Amino acid sequence: MRLEVQCQDRQGLVHELLNLLVKRNIDLYGIEIGEHYTVYLRFSSVDFDDFSGLMAEIRRTPGVSDVRRVTYMPSEQAKRTLHALVNSLPDPILCTDSKGRVDLTNHAAQQLFSLNPHAPVHSLTSLIPGLELPHTQSQKSVPLTLQGRDFLAEVCPLFLPDDDSAQDQQTGTLILLNAATKLGRAITLNDLDSEGAFNHIIADSPKMRQVVQRAKKLALHDAPLLIIGETGTGKDIIARACHQLSPRHSQPFLALNCGSIPDDVAESELFGHAAGAYPNALESQKGFFEQAAGGTVFLDEIGEMSPSLQTKLLRFLNDGTFRRVGDEHEVHVNVRVICATQKNLQELVDLGSFREDLFYRLNVLSLQLPALREHPQDLMALASFFVARFAHEQGIAVPKLAPSLATHLSRYHWPGNIRQLKNCLFAAMAQFEGDELRPQDVNLPSYTTDEDVDVLQLEGTLDEINGRFERSVLTTLYASYPSTRKLAKRLGVSHTAIANKLREYGIGQKSSEAKELNER
Repeated sequence: MRLEVQCQDRQGLVHELLNLLVKRNIDLYGIEIGEHYTVYLRFSSVDFDDFSGLMAEIRRTPGVSDVRRVTYMPSEQAKRTLHALVNSLPDPILCTDSKGRVDLTNHAAQQLFSLNPHAPVHSLTSLIPGLELPHTQSQKSVPLTLQGRDFLAEVCPLFLPDDDSAQDQQTGTLILLNAATKLGRAITLNDLDSEGAFNHIIADSPKMRQVVQRAKKLALHDAPLLIIGETGTGKDIIARACHQLSPRHSQPFLALNCGSIPDDVAESELFGHAAGAYPNALESQKGFFEQAAGGTVFLDEIGEMSPSLQTKLLRFLNDGTFRRVGDEHEVHVNVRVICATQKNLQELVDLGSFREDLFYRLNVLSLQLPALREHPQDLMALASFFVARFAHEQGIAVPKLAPSLATHLSRYHWPGNIRQLKNCLFAAMAQFEGDELRPQDVNLPSYTTDEDVDVLQLEGTLDEINGRFERSVLTTLYASYPSTRKLAKRLGVSHTAIANKLREYGIGQKSSEAKELNER
């Protein structure tokens, strides 16, 4: 129970009020002195008769002008108002005391760091390692990557006047984590510390952790890197992370999709052109390789590159020189080339559509990205990341993920991999209402392949049905493991057994026949 006592400034009045509580054996929980001679008392609950008697005695006390019951003490009201304010903000907020212990968080911060508001106090360093708290009254902005998401942290020291000294004393620090997508400016990888480059990669599964560890090692080299993976597996993100971790991280990172633009345009984009090389080319233009001097050029869908461009790229990889389109002078630049493909380049070599010498030049360092269905342990972590990201973009509270959503998503094959998962969740969040994302909120498109249809045909004997299924499995996996040794290791059988099965079903023979035909 709480009382507000309006009174005069009289010595000993507060002591008399406390004596009234002691006389009635009422436990005092708190006392506050407000403005304009107001005393606030918080004490244990009493029955109606005792409370009425207490109120009458307080009113009879000399110097008391009024007394009334209130819902909250001033400090409680201020704290509740503060909590309501910070919880109304969509971005995470943390407040620390003078020793760096977190004593206030809002709902967004609790979801971001998986905090229990009733659990013991955390230290800020356990939540945001490496963040230094300022000891002056100037605030600072720090780009951070937390839980796979980009933030700009506004770190504001809190100072209050000290009655015993002429200087204000720091009582804590306020940290506001602004979501990068809402800042009106993009926090790019170049804004982040190189050590945090791979924090963007969600890798809870052993398979993805292994990929990330290998990528970190390959990032430190200068030799060309070939990233192989199905569409939507994040080849461009890995390429950017490798650049950011490399010694070239302070230099430009430029990307070109070789399959999205015509051959002559791609040549000009990569190598530049001289003045007069084209009817409208009034001035010379630097290409990607010159613009990215000292940095990295990422060539996506390298398997779509034309034979003429392949020849020029091979020469550049060999000695670092090239000529602009329409120019006779050679240019030399120091650039690392990272390539990506979803195609089997060895098969393209066998078919004669990709230069064999370029393939061997690019394949010195290679990284295979698994399809999403091969590391399902990362599915819900990715879903949580995308849902939180889209919620922040829309300025709404991050919804919870229903437990049944994991089963719903894991049953799908995800032919478009992480990009398709992202698009499905974006569509779900665009029309979402409520506080929990459920299976019925996420519409999954149907997915079938010709091989799936063949497997589902149950005509014939058991051996024939098993044969169709076995052929389907081998055909599907052979696209990602295009050698008998790799495929045998993937399936845990001998190299000879796989070679015999591939020969039996005619898998991979077309590429071999094409190679023999070209040799003739």
